[in-house]
Amino acid sequence: MLKQDNISDRNQTLNSPKREILFYSAIAILIAIIFYLGYSLFQKLNYGVKDITGENDSGKGKILQVEVLNGCGIAGAGDVITNSLRQMRFDVISTGNYQSFDIDETIIIDRVGIIKNGYTVADSLGITRKNVISLVNRNLILDVSIIIGKDFNSFKQEQEKY
Repeated sequence: MLKQDNISDRNQTLNSPKREILFYSAIAILIAIIFYLGYSLFQKLNYGVKDITGENDSGKGKILQVEVLNGCGIAGAGDVITNSLRQMRFDVISTGNYQSFDIDETIIIDRVGIIKNGYTVADSLGITRKNVISLVNRNLILDVSIIIGKDFNSFKQEQEKY
């Protein structure tokens, strides 16, 4: 009889209301995580796919993320370009100096393999499309890099219109 009472006590302990609440709470949390991961995957598959036009497949234009690097040595050149790009609704996520200040012509670098992104930035700044190149770097979290050259003053006037 003592063994049977022991088993009965153990069953009551295992089925206590606290354990049931803990069990159902854990299940609810796991279900919430599964829904979140499923939703994230759905968003990534539906809205994260880029085509050659630089737009996602829903047809809405993507806000380009841009890096501005001063390669001409003119103080404030990066700020002028950054402000102009932001007024035109580009997302400038990084500014700074290039590794040298001897860049003659401004270069626009497509970083994701969609050259149209570079053309869009070039057209917005009044820079010739021949200065747009594609150099894919998946480690960067941006779409386009701009290296400002010594020709900065030639398209600076374009910027002041905006």
